[in-house]
Amino acid sequence: MRTAVAQLLRRPMTLFGAIIVALFLLAAVFGPMIAPYPYDMLIRGAARLPPSADYLFGTDQIGRDVFSRVLWGARDIITLPLLTTALSVLFGTSIGLFIGYYGGWIDEIVSRILDALLAIPALALALVMLRAVGPSPFGIVAVIVVLYTPIVARVVRAAALSLRGSGYIEAAKLRGEAVRYILFREILPGVLPALVVEAALRFSYAIFLTASLGFLGFGVQPPSPDWGRMVNEARTAFSQVPWALWFPAGAIILLIVGVNLLSDGLRRVFRYEGQLL
Repeated sequence: MRTAVAQLLRRPMTLFGAIIVALFLLAAVFGPMIAPYPYDMLIRGAARLPPSADYLFGTDQIGRDVFSRVLWGARDIITLPLLTTALSVLFGTSIGLFIGYYGGWIDEIVSRILDALLAIPALALALVMLRAVGPSPFGIVAVIVVLYTPIVARVVRAAALSLRGSGYIEAAKLRGEAVRYILFREILPGVLPALVVEAALRFSYAIFLTASLGFLGFGVQPPSPDWGRMVNEARTAFSQVPWALWFPAGAIILLIVGVNLLSDGLRRVFRYEGQLL
C-alpha cells in the first residue's frame, strides 16, 4: 500500500485528480455549513445578477444564489454515486467470485443473464426502470446498482477464472478450507487491483448517469438542488443568465475529470505492481 501511494504521488495528473475529488468530498460534507444562503432562498431584488464578491457564482433567473445551490447539490451528486458504487462492487464481487470459482453450467447461466442486462443501453434501461419505480433517491440507487453490478461481476469473474487453478488455491482445498474462505481470503486479494480500478470507473460513470437523470427530470426531485436539473433549468434562460448553467455544468465536468484522472493513476499503479510481482 505504501508503494502504491508513493507511485500515485509521483504522478502529477493523478495527484491533481485526487485533490479535485478530495475538494468535492469536502464540499459534500461541509457545503451546507459554508453556503452563504439556503439552496431554495429567493433573494429579493437579486435576480439575474452576474458573479461578484457578494454572489460568487451569480444568481439565477428567480434570485437564488448559484454558489449556494452548487454547494448544497454536491451532497447528492456524490453521495448517491458513492452508495451505488459501493453496493455494485459488493454484489458484483460476490457474484463474480462465485461464478468464477465454480464455472460450468452455473457460470454459463449467470453469465448469460449478465450479458442480457449489459446488452441494453444504460440510460435507456435506467429511464424505463425509474418510470416504473418513480424518481426518488432510493429508485436512483436501485436502478444504478442493477445497471453496474453485472459489469463489476464480469470483471471479477474474469480475474477469478485466472486464479482458481493456482497452486495456493489447490492447497487451500487440500487443507479442507470452506468455499467462503477460499473465495474471500485466497481469491479476493488477487482480484483487488482490478476491482479497485473498476470501482473508480463505476463511480465516474455513476456521477455522469446521476447528473443525466437529473437533467431529464428523473433525478433527485425538487426542492433539492440537483446539478443536472440546475443545468436543465438554466438552459432555457441561457442568454440572460449563462453563469447559472456554466457553474453546475462545470462542477459536473470537473468532478468527472478528477475521478477519471484518479482511476487512470490507479490503473497504472496496479499494473506496475502486477509487473513487479
